[in-house]
Amino acid sequence: MDLVPALQEPLRRPLKSVLGPATAKVMAEHLGLHTVGDLLHHYPRKYEERGRLTHLADLPMDEHVTVVAQVADARLHTFASSRAPRGKGQRLEVTITDGSGRLQLVFFGNGVHKPHKDLLPGTRAMFAGKVSVFNRKLQLAHPAYELLQGDDGESVESFAGALIPLYPATAKMESWKIAKAVQTVLPDARDAVDPLPEALRAGRGLLPLPEALLKIHRPHTKADIADAQARLKWDEAFVLQVALARRRHADAQLPAVPRVPRPDGLLAAFDDRLPFTLTEGQRKVSREIFTDLAADHPMHRLLQGEVGSGKTMVALRAMLAVVDAGGQAAMLAPTEVLAQQHHRSITEMMGELAEGGMLGGSEHATKVVLLTGSMGAAARRQALLDLVTGEAGIVIGTHALIEDKVQFHDLGLVVVDEQHRFGVEQRDALRGKGKQPPHLLVMTATPIPRTVAMTVFGDLETSVLDQLPAGRSPIASHVVPAADKPHFLARAWERVREEVAKGHQAYVVCPRIGDEEDDPKKAAKKSPDADATADRRPPLAVLDVAGQLAEGPLQGLRVEVLHGRMAPDDKDAVMRRFAAGDTDVLVATTVIEVGVNVPNATVMVITDADRFGVSQLHQLRGRVGRGSAPGLCLLVTEMPEASAARQRLNAVAATLDGFELSRIDLEQRREGDVLGQAQSGARSSLRVLAVIEDEEIIAEAREEATAVVAADPELTGLPGLRTALDALLDDDKEQYLEKG
Repeated sequence: MDLVPALQEPLRRPLKSVLGPATAKVMAEHLGLHTVGDLLHHYPRKYEERGRLTHLADLPMDEHVTVVAQVADARLHTFASSRAPRGKGQRLEVTITDGSGRLQLVFFGNGVHKPHKDLLPGTRAMFAGKVSVFNRKLQLAHPAYELLQGDDGESVESFAGALIPLYPATAKMESWKIAKAVQTVLPDARDAVDPLPEALRAGRGLLPLPEALLKIHRPHTKADIADAQARLKWDEAFVLQVALARRRHADAQLPAVPRVPRPDGLLAAFDDRLPFTLTEGQRKVSREIFTDLAADHPMHRLLQGEVGSGKTMVALRAMLAVVDAGGQAAMLAPTEVLAQQHHRSITEMMGELAEGGMLGGSEHATKVVLLTGSMGAAARRQALLDLVTGEAGIVIGTHALIEDKVQFHDLGLVVVDEQHRFGVEQRDALRGKGKQPPHLLVMTATPIPRTVAMTVFGDLETSVLDQLPAGRSPIASHVVPAADKPHFLARAWERVREEVAKGHQAYVVCPRIGDEEDDPKKAAKKSPDADATADRRPPLAVLDVAGQLAEGPLQGLRVEVLHGRMAPDDKDAVMRRFAAGDTDVLVATTVIEVGVNVPNATVMVITDADRFGVSQLHQLRGRVGRGSAPGLCLLVTEMPEASAARQRLNAVAATLDGFELSRIDLEQRREGDVLGQAQSGARSSLRVLAVIEDEEIIAEAREEATAVVAADPELTGLPGLRTALDALLDDDKEQYLEKG
C-alpha cells in the first residue's frame, strides 16, 4: 500500500531476486505478490501458540490445512506392489495428536526416508496438506512439514508461548515458506513512509507504520497483534476514504447544465394524472434529486430501496424534470427483459404524455424510445434518429445505448438500474455522450449497509427508500425441507394450485436452464455452498421442472418457461402473456430477479433455494406481493437442518428487511468482493478491515478524509499519503473510482 523505493523492490528480477526465483515466481502467480511492499502487506490470517495445539477434530474435508501437532508414533511398513513385487515397497504411517484428536500422515516410496528420520515420537511440527479419507479415517498424504525447535538458549516457557503467524497460503506455497520470505524482507519495514498525518496518528494513539508491520508479522504478545491491526485498519479505511473524498471534491468542480423543471410542464402534467399519492419517502428522495439536478455540477446519487419501494417512479419523475428543462434522459437496464419491462411500464404510466409528435399526444408530451441489441434495423434507425434530433426525451435500453453510433441531442441525466450488474466502463461510456457531464442516478434494489455504501459508493450521495407504497401486501416466507419432509413439498404444489384457483398466478424459479449448453458442474461451483455440493445431484433445471410439473402436481394448469437464452421476441411474448393473465405458472431462471412487475402473481416456489445467495433470494421474493393479495414465497431445499445453507434460508424466511439480510449476507461472505473483482476487477484492497465489524473506523475515517481533502485537495503537504494513494490506486483502480 505505502510503497517507497525499498518497498517497491521487485521480489523477482532477472539477475538478482530478493527471494529465490522459484519462490518469487510462485508468489507472483498464485498470491499476486510482486514487490517487497506487497509481501509486507500480506498479513497473517491467524496465529498459533506453540503450546496450544490445533484441534484435529475440526478438520474440514478436501481443504488445504495447516496444523500444529505432536508425533505420537511412526511406523514403517513394507509391502509388495506392481512397482515393488518383492515386498520392497515402503509406507511410513505417522500418527499425530493435539490432545483433542488424532490424525494419520502417510508417506510412500522414496518419500519416506526424510520424514522417517525427522518425525520421531514427541517431535512437534507444523504440517500442511489436503485432508482426505482412507479406511474411514482422516489422513494427510505426503504433507509438507516444518519442525518446531527452539534455540538452545530459549526457555521452554517462552518457546511454548511464542505466536506462530499462519498466512493465507496455497498448495504451491505453504504458510511457513511465506513466513520465511516475510522474515527476509521484514528489515525493509523501517523504510515504510507513514500515510497517516502525524496529528491524526498521534491524536488516535496509533502505532507508527514500521512498528505496526513488525508487530503484525513478529508479535511477542496478543496485545502486539491488536495494536498492529488497529493501526493497519486505519490505513486501509483512511487511504480509501481519501481517494473517495478526492473523487467527490473533483466532481464538485466539474461543470454541468442545471436542470430545473417548469412549474407547468411535463412533470406537473404527469403528477396530475397519477392515480395514487406518492409516499412521504418518494417525495423526500425526489426533493433531494431535484436539488441536485438544479446545481451547476453533476449529481452523483445512489438511490437504494427495498424491493417494490417505488424507485422506478422516483427515477421517472427525475427524467421528466430533465426533459422539462430541455434535456434528454437515458435509463440503462441490465437485460432486454428488464429494458422492455421498463419501457412498457413507463409508457403506460405516462399515457398520452409519452406520445410526443404523435396524433393524440399531449401538448407537453415527449417521445419515449426503446433501444436494444436485438431490434430490427428499421426500428433501430428510427430510434437513433429520434435521439440525435432530440425528438425523444427519454430512451430506455441495454448496453446497446453505449455503442459509438448512439448520439444524443443533449443528454442531461443517466439513470443506471441495478448498478452492480454494469461494468464501470459501460457507465462511463454512456456518461461521456453528454456535451457536458450529465447528472447520474444509480439505482439498486439490493439494500446495502451504510458502511458498505460508504466504502464502495463513497463518491455518491445516498438516498434510501425504506417505505412501501400503499396497497402493497406483506410476503410470508417459509423453508420447505424437501428431503426431511417430502409431504411439505407436496403441500407447496397444492398451495400453487389454490392460488391459481383464486385467479392468481405463480412463479417457479430454478437455478439453471437445462439445455445442452448448461454445465451442472459449473453450477455446483457457483453455489454459495460449493464445498458441500461435491456429491450432490446437479441443480434443478427450468426445462426439466416445467415438464415434470405440467405432467404431475400442476397438471391442467397453463405452464410456460422463461430463460435468458430464449430469443428476445419470445421472452417478451412470454412476459406479455404472463402479465395479461394468460399463463398460470411461469417456470423461470433468475431472469425475473429484477424489475418484473405482475401484481396478480402471489406465490413463488424457489427450487434448490440453497444454491442462491441471500440478496438474490430477497430480490426474487420481491416479485410477489406486488398487488393487494398477500404474497407467499416457499424456499425449497434438500440441505440438512444443521447446515449453513439452512441457516441462511431461515434468516431469509425470518425477515423482510433487506438491509438486515444484506448484513447477514456480508458477514457470511466476508467482503472479499466488496472492493475486489466484483467491483474493480482487481484483488480486494481490504486485508484487515472488515466493513461490518469496523463501522466506526470507516465513519471516522470518512470524516477525517473529507477534512484533509478540503484543506489540501492535492495533498501537497502529505507526501506519505500521496505515495499510499498511488499504490492503492494503480491505473485500473484510479479509473474505476473516477468512473464511479
